Amino acid sequence: MPSAALRLANRLQHIAPFEVMEIQARARDLEREGHDVIHMEIGEPDFPTPAPILAAAQRALSERPMNYTSARGVASLRAAIAGFYQTKYGVHVDEQRIIVTAGSSAGLLLTFGVLLNAGDEVLLADPGYPCNRHFIRNVDAVPVGIPVGADTDFQLTAQHVEAHWSDKTVATLIASPANPTGTTVSSAELQRIQQATVRRGGTLIVDEIYQGLTYDVQASTALALEGAEELFVINSFSKYFQMTGWRIGWMVVPEAYVRHVEVLAQNLFISPSAIAQYAAHAAFLPETIDIVEARRAELHQRRDVLIAGLRKIGIGVPVVPQGAFYVYADVSALTNDSFAFARRVLDEAHVAITPGKDFGTNAPE
Repeated sequence: MPSAALRLANRLQHIAPFEVMEIQARARDLEREGHDVIHMEIGEPDFPTPAPILAAAQRALSERPMNYTSARGVASLRAAIAGFYQTKYGVHVDEQRIIVTAGSSAGLLLTFGVLLNAGDEVLLADPGYPCNRHFIRNVDAVPVGIPVGADTDFQLTAQHVEAHWSDKTVATLIASPANPTGTTVSSAELQRIQQATVRRGGTLIVDEIYQGLTYDVQASTALALEGAEELFVINSFSKYFQMTGWRIGWMVVPEAYVRHVEVLAQNLFISPSAIAQYAAHAAFLPETIDIVEARRAELHQRRDVLIAGLRKIGIGVPVVPQGAFYVYADVSALTNDSFAFARRVLDEAHVAITPGKDFGTNAPE
């Protein structure tokens, strides 16, 4: 029985549990019962961390002390990240603007922590990654989910920003490629979104966590936009570099915010994981890039096979994903309850999938 004295913060009323975690728990139960379960429910690649990254971690363990680092991250890793932007995207990013974080989640928390006051509003797409809106709620600000559909690839446009901006809005959040849709925003549209946001005195935040994992389109970065020096860009070693459990990411922030983000990071996290930072140096080695690019090609093939298979059995795919490793399928012809449908697929076919209701209130499920 819970204690009668239990007191919860009001913000928890707006932070919902992940429905998919119940699916995962049920999947584990089925495996313990001896069933072979196909896992497609959790957002991480099924490839191991590339060997050069593991080797770098092993060397660091034997050669380096595992002490706290700077809250901004190891200087050599920040320089390597800046070099990656220059080499891969032809974009110069001042390494002083780069802050290494305990995963991209920490980067988003830090961004919202320095930008938002209680009651401030942030525009974001619905459907979208649920933790993003919960990060906003965690600082007592308000996520404004804007319903988007296949006509805009389930992405916000500059018109959405203009139509939904209010006197309480302070920022726009764009994810490209996005979770759960895998869709991207073109550089031209992102530029228009940035201009619409800035004209209203706001800040554009771009989630590039799946950057590099693109198919049929070239990978790009918002840091190539005009006015990019005023953007907050969040990135991660988790997806493209397959380092999910290492909990290491980075953010690029406007120069005026660097010290404020550093102070907040010192207080919230002290510093990112030392071993993860030393391992991450090897993410940018040519041999690592060869590995992750080969895996990207395999994910491209898997996407095509999955979409063809879904359509063959009558499950709609309104938009072919251009990135990440998700297919946002329309099961409205089969059910009006995505969680019940996911549970049935798991129990009867032993395939674990994620219910669409986790990602907002917008259809399709």
